[in-house]
Amino acid sequence: MALETPLDGLQRWMQAVVVHPGTTDEAVASPDAQREVPAEALGEVILPSPTLSPVERVGVYHDMYLLRMHDCLAGDYEALKHFLGDRGFIDLVRDYVKQHPSRSYSLNRLGDHLPEFLETASGIRRRGFSVDLARLERAVARVFDAPEMPPLSEAALAAIPEAAWEGARLRTVPGFELLSFRYPVNAYLQTVRDDDHDHPKPRVRSSWAAVYRHDYSVWRLDLTRPEHDLLRDLSSGQPLGAATATALKRGGRRAPKEDDLFAWFRRWASGGMFATVDL
Repeated sequence: MALETPLDGLQRWMQAVVVHPGTTDEAVASPDAQREVPAEALGEVILPSPTLSPVERVGVYHDMYLLRMHDCLAGDYEALKHFLGDRGFIDLVRDYVKQHPSRSYSLNRLGDHLPEFLETASGIRRRGFSVDLARLERAVARVFDAPEMPPLSEAALAAIPEAAWEGARLRTVPGFELLSFRYPVNAYLQTVRDDDHDHPKPRVRSSWAAVYRHDYSVWRLDLTRPEHDLLRDLSSGQPLGAATATALKRGGRRAPKEDDLFAWFRRWASGGMFATVDL
């Protein structure tokens, strides 16, 4: 009796076979695949070609899966791949996709869980540095895919009455992430992109950065700790007056001056970081 498998069953079978981490023979015989198409009935759903058996034909897709996942993740985690090396990165990809296989029609979100996975994965070189580097590159990938929104123009800012600024609440553009790190990972990422071989050492040195989208490009802005803290307060919705008052008190004798705050705000606004202001 011929095997009758509905289209959705064939789709589940193909998914189970393609993403299986073992050999093609093991993939065809795996429990998930067997539930849809018994291994002995493979020839009824995949015909042989003049040169390839049914298993070999399926193997073309199965064997390319890991390579495709590698290419996708290498695009989003260029600096992490550079730091781990080719062998270390392919081993990471193999282990990662076992636990987090592609579940979407798009590969854009494949690497969403990679920083968390690195925290417990085995054989990771300088784990803390690798995790921070992955967090930065994930933020860049997410901001790249964020919707574009025009930033506040100079004219719009100039039109705001001076008396209204104290209670103003600034809203950042949709593609915006604020990050703090234990390592100088933004500097490392830049040297990789510049093909500069003088990379920062993976030693503990706190750093802060904002990643945001402006004019269809992703920008990475290094910050000091006081800048990060003020920008965190503003982006969380605190009124400008309250946030700046806190910034002036924070840090004791090393607290920023009012002129510093104005300079920071001008830089952030002119860079396209803010989208709207609520008065």
